[in-house]
This record gives sequence, C-alpha cells and structure tokens, in this order.
Amino acid sequence: MPTFTLGIEEEFQTIDPETRDLRSHMSKIVEGGQIVLHERVKAEMHQAVVEVGTNICTNIEEARREVTYLRQMIVDLADRQNLKIAAAGTHPFSDWQAQLITPNERYDKLIEEMRDVARSNLIFGLHVHVGITNRNEGLQIMNAVRYFLPHIYALSTNSPFWCGRNTGFKSYRSKVFDKFPRTGIPDYFNSAAEYDDYINLLVKTGCIDDGKKIWWDIRLHPYFDTIEFRICDVPMRVDETICLAALMQALVAKIDKLHRQNLNFRPYRRLLINENKWRAARYGIESQLIDFGKQIEVPYATLAQELLDFVDDVVDDLGSRHEIEYINTILQRGTGADRQLAVFNETNSLNAVVDYIVEETSYGIR
Repeated sequence: MPTFTLGIEEEFQTIDPETRDLRSHMSKIVEGGQIVLHERVKAEMHQAVVEVGTNICTNIEEARREVTYLRQMIVDLADRQNLKIAAAGTHPFSDWQAQLITPNERYDKLIEEMRDVARSNLIFGLHVHVGITNRNEGLQIMNAVRYFLPHIYALSTNSPFWCGRNTGFKSYRSKVFDKFPRTGIPDYFNSAAEYDDYINLLVKTGCIDDGKKIWWDIRLHPYFDTIEFRICDVPMRVDETICLAALMQALVAKIDKLHRQNLNFRPYRRLLINENKWRAARYGIESQLIDFGKQIEVPYATLAQELLDFVDDVVDDLGSRHEIEYINTILQRGTGADRQLAVFNETNSLNAVVDYIVEETSYGIR
C-alpha cells in the first residue's frame, strides 16, 4: 500500500475574551507564531482568521501530534495577546462588515474582483491533503470519492449561527461560500489531462490566474501530488479533526486498492451528489441521505456504519482504526453544530456558545 501522506490545515477565530466578538489582531499571533512555527502559521484575508498547517505526515499518529502541537502553540500565543482561539465554521454573532482585511496584494485583487462576496466570506474551514502516487490515479480517485463528500461533511457540521441568527442549518458556512465561483462538488473528469485543460482554459481566458482559485469541495492540488478535501467546517476538537482526516485518508486508500484490483466504485453525477450535500448542510448527522444505488432515503447513522464497513479492510494497514471509530462518538455526542445549539437552547446566550467553543477548541491539547 502507498503511504498516503497527510497534511492538515485548520482555520481559527481570534476572540476578544470580554466581548466574545472576533478581534482583528491576528497579525500579532502570526508574527509571534512564525518565529517558532515558520510556514506552518499564516494570515488569511480577514484579520480575525489565523490558519495553521502541519508538515507532511506519514501516518495518522504523526498527524495527531502535529495538529495537537499547533493548537497548543496558537492558543498559547493568543493568551499572551489577551485573546482566545475558537474552532467553528462561523462565529455565532460577529458581523463581517466590522472585520478588517489583511493588507496583501492577493487579497486586494480578490476584493476588487468579488467585492462583498469576498468581504463577507468570514468562514473557517478544515482542509486535508492526502498524498497520491500520480495525478492520473489521483483524478480517478477524486471522481469516486466525490460520492462520499456529503457523508464526511455531515460529521464536520459546526456552523449553525450567522450574524446572531440561528440559521436552521447545521453548516451555514457552505451557504456563505457558495457565493464564490468554482465552489461545491466538482464535475467528473475523464483524465488528469482533461482536468488540466479545464484549468488552463480558465487561466487563458482571464477567469483565474492559477489553479489555486479552484475552490471545489475536493480538488487535485495544482502544485502538490495530493487530493485536497475542502468541504468540512473546522471542527471544535482535535479528536474530530483527526477522525475526519483518517476517514479521508482511508477512502483514498480504499479506492486506490480497488483500482489495483482492477475494480472501481460507481461514479455518480454532481447533480445527485449535490442533493446529499444540501441535506448534510441542513440536517448534519440527523439527515436522511439518498442511497442512489438503491434509490432510497437512508438514516445517516446507517450510512455511517456502511462507510465504516467499506473502509474496514484498509484502516489497520493505515493504523487508523481507533481514529476512524471516533465516528461513533460523534454520532453519540453530536457534531459541533449539535452541541452549539444545545448550549444556546439551555442558556439563550450566544456569549455562552462562544465560551463553549473556546473551551472545546483546547480540549485534549494539554
């Protein structure tokens, strides 16, 4: 079995501990972090966002150490600036119009092009890179794995509030991001060459300047030999992040194994997969997703078990059985969105929700 290396990126909120609002002082955290973390910490377009990314990890155990260490460092750096760090797909009540933009030529161009679509994109995600042997195989794996994106997404839902409102969605982050071009579930591509031709056409016609402006829920990375999963809200706990990363790695490994056995997983059209994505965004793990093979609705818990069964023959080789079985814990405790809503229903206070997110973000890192 190939190694299927991992790289994990998490986007965090910087919180004022008094107001519980977002606070645009990320630069102090980034500047302090780069002294010890170098390229593993960086600024984002909004100054209230800080992103960290692991080194290349050879297995899930190494990935856990990296994610835990990076959270420790960012939380400590924030504490020194009298700030808090929170992991959720959206802030419960902060208004994007009040947030400062990071001075940067790339962000200036993005805002010039997209205006309020870019300015309002105050969201926080989890991106996971899984190493592939080559782009042709990676493209075929991506085609198959698209089907499972709503299943993964439902487990990550962690953004029920937007600008002080209960949106009714378990993940409103994706609704905010849908305003961007070239987002969502990608089309089916017959080959890596066809994929690259599409990107080259967009560059040639001035739609994009490079492949990094392809913001799909999953993509072949334009510069690295990785499949990049981009669909998830950033989870509250390290355990949740590692569970999702392990699941993504296992799905890539499983599809690769099928291909090496001259087998394949049936591909489905984007139109159908989008139906499940919408349900996952709206209802999370309480959803009924569609089994398109059987053409029936199935409770998410049933599909989650089928997903665990599907990857069962690769998880021991990957050393990730314990991490993937954390899915059962998520099903029992609820996703971040479920837990945010429970706190709000109990307290009727969005400040209490922010406090809970901050507390959960540091869970298990000491």
